[in-house]
Amino acid sequence: MLSFETFLFGQPRYPDEMSTDRFYFNLAKRLIEDAGKTDAARRWHPSVIDRAALCLVGYYQDMIADAGLWHGFIDECRRLYSTPVPFFTVGEDYVDYELNREDVGFLVWYAVAMYSDDRCIYPFDAGIVELADRWFRILEESYDEAPVPEGFHLAHELDVYDPEDQEMLLRLGNWLYLHSWLLMPAFAYTSSELISNLHGEGKSDVQIAEALQGVAGSHPTGPLALFIGEWVHLTVRHRLPSRTQKTENKEAHPSYKKLMDDTGGVPVKFISGYDNFNNYLINVLGWQPGVSHLQQLSQCRDFVVMSNPDKGLLVAADICRCIKAPSNPFYDEDYAKVNAIRLLTERGVCPHDLLSFICEQGWLVDARFLHSDDTVITRKYHDFIARCYLQLYYRGD
Repeated sequence: MLSFETFLFGQPRYPDEMSTDRFYFNLAKRLIEDAGKTDAARRWHPSVIDRAALCLVGYYQDMIADAGLWHGFIDECRRLYSTPVPFFTVGEDYVDYELNREDVGFLVWYAVAMYSDDRCIYPFDAGIVELADRWFRILEESYDEAPVPEGFHLAHELDVYDPEDQEMLLRLGNWLYLHSWLLMPAFAYTSSELISNLHGEGKSDVQIAEALQGVAGSHPTGPLALFIGEWVHLTVRHRLPSRTQKTENKEAHPSYKKLMDDTGGVPVKFISGYDNFNNYLINVLGWQPGVSHLQQLSQCRDFVVMSNPDKGLLVAADICRCIKAPSNPFYDEDYAKVNAIRLLTERGVCPHDLLSFICEQGWLVDARFLHSDDTVITRKYHDFIARCYLQLYYRGD
């Protein structure tokens, strides 16, 4: 059962209680109670429903207060994907920065996918749609009586370049990364994995808390896998900081030249079997002869070798059957229908540069969420899906 302390933990002014907190806590309990009347109560653990309700209520508070986080998110989604919320083509009745059915549908999917064991659930799964419809009606009915949430204005009147605002900006960044309704779901998998590993090493709770704080400074998070400085800019200014493009006239990596010469200008090579892979490294790319290279991959079935001018060689194992490239004789449609989604959702399966190239070329044609035949949505939103699931593994460089 959702406790008030758990609700309060996600509020910007925690541990202080604001005058409007009880209203929104009761609204979250109402959503949870309503979910008990649906299949969702049987499909997902109560903690998943609780967290999804908190995510929706956080969105509701942010939207009513125009606090900035949702504002910045949909602005960036429109820049990246030409729509304010991934997966949805919005109509004329969609109103920016106000309550919308599409927003609720996306956030229900996002919370369930990130918090439950159904990580690859289809965004238009019948259970997701039913829960979103019911929760949208409740939020819509409550709109006229909902008070402007006190304490949700951390970003108002802040200037990211003003030294006098730095303390409040740090506080905002800490809340966004570790406690906010939008970023917390995507951080759940990262944090649980980190906590489990540190517990296994015998680390204390204090050491684990310090490690989580360290991650906040170095790992991207949230549905767009942005770094904390980027989220602060989005929340305060509704746009990302400008990026300076580095232009360096340096010679291409040697392995890039050799691979491109071998393939006739395609920066990837598909290889079956470890022996053939090792021979390719030696005979084509010029690695030391008489050595079994990258022996940790010796039991793998197939390999994709990629090289780019700056970074040199990238290798991915056991994904050839998922890639429908003209130069790939190992593509297997039946296998790909089941496994291609792993490239977008499982960390470490495919290096970022290779994954981006495969998707840009239109070679990941079979990727689909579980129990769905919809490949259009995964092709259209491959970048968002990879950001949301892969996090640092997709945006680390």
